[in-house]
Amino acid sequence: MQFEHSAHLRAAHPDLVAGVVQATGITATADVRQRAAGHLARARERLAGGPESTFGEIQAWRRAYTAMGLRPTQYRCASEALLRRLRLDGELPRLHPLVDLCNAVSAAYAIPVAVLDLDRVDGDLTVRPAHGDEDYLTFAGDIEHPDPGEVTYVDAAGRAHARRWVNRQSGLSAVRADTSSVLIVAEALHADAERDVTGLVAALVADLTDGWGPPVASAVLTAATPRFTVRAAGVPGEEVAPATR
Repeated sequence: MQFEHSAHLRAAHPDLVAGVVQATGITATADVRQRAAGHLARARERLAGGPESTFGEIQAWRRAYTAMGLRPTQYRCASEALLRRLRLDGELPRLHPLVDLCNAVSAAYAIPVAVLDLDRVDGDLTVRPAHGDEDYLTFAGDIEHPDPGEVTYVDAAGRAHARRWVNRQSGLSAVRADTSSVLIVAEALHADAERDVTGLVAALVADLTDGWGPPVASAVLTAATPRFTVRAAGVPGEEVAPATR
């Protein structure tokens, strides 16, 4: 299986950098609360200096949404929505250890992070403008079709795993109690995206290793290296050094 952003999308967003981590052996019983709390503390510290709307990472996504014809305050990128909730409520909801961890990492770095159950993704996964006939499963169980031109994650079966790029994930590939194999994707568009995504990936590798064991593979994708190969179990991948704490 291959994961990549389409050439059309990269041409429209040349500053795009994506971090990808493949992990197996995921369970719903791991205790990563301390690591998640550390990331949330970092997010709260940054929010103390000003609201999330002032962050360069968020502003870059707002500009991208405006360029795509979307109102950025109506359709917030996932990291902005998390930071806004953290600022207003003081906490983030607990759903699943891995989801909670990735939400905390997303808030700490102000970068959207998606977690997809690989057993529910059919074949290659491409981030591209929709044709309009892709099937998107909501968390309520309804089927929607992304608007033509709307950026989404599309697999080989024509199923859409996101709406409005990094606004909302699909209920189909969302992490469940029985999820064991995942693909984690972080995407950024701001000036220091490559540096920050590299740090985010390294932090996730350290967190996953502590909670579930070493990930199968990880990489930082740019225009020069745009594709990630999801590896079969037992096939070693590229290692990323743990982040400095």
